[in-house]
Amino acid sequence: MNPQNPLVQLFPLLLVFVIFYLVMIVPMRRRQKKHQEMLAALTKGDRVITSGGIYGTIVNVEGDVVTLKVADNVKIQVARGAIAGLAKDAPNVSFSSPE
Repeated sequence: MNPQNPLVQLFPLLLVFVIFYLVMIVPMRRRQKKHQEMLAALTKGDRVITSGGIYGTIVNVEGDVVTLKVADNVKIQVARGAIAGLAKDAPNVSFSSPE
C-alpha cells in the first residue's frame, strides 16, 4: 500500500468549496450590496414596493423610517429595510375615489 499525500485527498473537497463560493456566495453579496445602495439612495418622490407587496410613493425619509403615500390621504411609515425595490415598471395607480 502506498500512503497518499493528505493534500491530494483534500483537493476535491476544496474544489467543491471554491465552486460553491463562486456560484452561490459571490452573486448573493453583489445583490445585497446593490440593494443596500438602492436603500441609501431613496429620495422623496420615488415609487417603491415594500417586501409585503405594498406600492407607494415616498413622501418623507427620516433615518430608518420611510413614509409612503399609498392612497389619497393615506400615509404609512415603514422601515427603510422593508423596501424591496423601486417600482419603475409598476402601473401608476391614480388615487381617485369611486363614484
